[in-house]
Amino acid sequence: MKINKHIFFALSLAFVLSSCGQTHSEGDGHTHGNSAAEAGHAEEGHEETSNMSALTAEQIAAVGIKLGDIEQKNLINMIKANGVLSVPNNNKANASSLYGGVIKTMPVQLGDRVRKGQVIATISNPQFIQVQEEYLTIAGQIVLAEQELQRQEELNAGNAGARKNLQTASSTLNTLRTRRASLQQQIQLMGLNPASVSSGNLRASLVVTSPIAGTVSNVFAKIGSYVDVSSPVLEIVDNSLLHLDLQIFEKDLPAIKVGQLVDFTITNNPTNRFSAKVFSIGASFEGDSKSVAVHCTVVGNKEGLIDGMNTVGMISLDHVMSPAVPNEAIVEADGKYYVFVQTDKEGEEHHDEEGHKHEEGEEHSHAHNDNDDVKKAGNTINFEKVEVAKGVSEMGYTAITAVGNLPAGAKVVVKGGFFINAKLSNTGGHEH
Repeated sequence: MKINKHIFFALSLAFVLSSCGQTHSEGDGHTHGNSAAEAGHAEEGHEETSNMSALTAEQIAAVGIKLGDIEQKNLINMIKANGVLSVPNNNKANASSLYGGVIKTMPVQLGDRVRKGQVIATISNPQFIQVQEEYLTIAGQIVLAEQELQRQEELNAGNAGARKNLQTASSTLNTLRTRRASLQQQIQLMGLNPASVSSGNLRASLVVTSPIAGTVSNVFAKIGSYVDVSSPVLEIVDNSLLHLDLQIFEKDLPAIKVGQLVDFTITNNPTNRFSAKVFSIGASFEGDSKSVAVHCTVVGNKEGLIDGMNTVGMISLDHVMSPAVPNEAIVEADGKYYVFVQTDKEGEEHHDEEGHKHEEGEEHSHAHNDNDDVKKAGNTINFEKVEVAKGVSEMGYTAITAVGNLPAGAKVVVKGGFFINAKLSNTGGHEH
């Protein structure tokens, strides 16, 4: 079975470091304290923890440790909220006929783009012919009524006609003209030009046109089905003015302001990012959720966005430049956060009389450091553990503020800090 090289190195490191902590046997050239006082003193000497660690080039390569700079990142503090895309009522419409009839043709289908006024269906009904026929009949009757009125006016002028006949002719003409105006409006609503209606051009089929420009989002009828005024043929949606409705909880509401920018992604496709701007904040809670609707206008690219999509929005609160490192560079230990910095400092060393110095002549059980030979060869890199405070996290980076001493321009371990921290823990904080 193939063992991951990182796991193999960690296990080997723990074994070597635990072996270094064993006392030497008598006669090996090291002094061993036997009294309880000496043992307590030795333990006390190791309570001082060191933040320094040294690794060889081979160890660094085996673990895959990488160094990087502390970067200045434009990080934004955000509020995350779920939402949904919607289209205002002014941007969606049903295409329907003002007259009932049977669908004869339907040249568009679901998802098609249509223009305002474009023919989307034709319907047929014999009553259409009757309306046109009556319009032509009224037009002929008006001609006769005008002639009769003119004759009565001439007779009345010569005192040869009764005034009552003149009034009747005038009333008849006015009635016919009113009826013609009504039929003319009906024909226009049918989508026909009244001037084009003639006895040789009666239309049995009418067209249904799109009331707005947009995309066919729903189809309610099919060829051969009967539709009337209450039965729409198609639904058309104009996605050019999409709204993003976010649900913001009560605790976050004070931070929301009109004009704030919102970055959002589609729930089922989080790779593409879109933008919106807050234009209205709700004044009441949405049901029992204790959340308030915040309305935003989608700006910029709208490709692939449609009415009803679920979204995840991030509302920007502030925009600041901060020193930041990749998230992986931060190591957590004992409830605190640290980064490891490359340094030229040397770790604390304790030796005996043979070159291994102990403080005030203490006799220590001394373990040989597995990096001593490499140190003498100058082939080690020292790392210092520095405490930091975490700030805003965004796009794989986290803002940091140094609690300890963090030199300017320091090289930080951006990958593999976990292994360095494990090495410090296994050696009890000392490099021997």
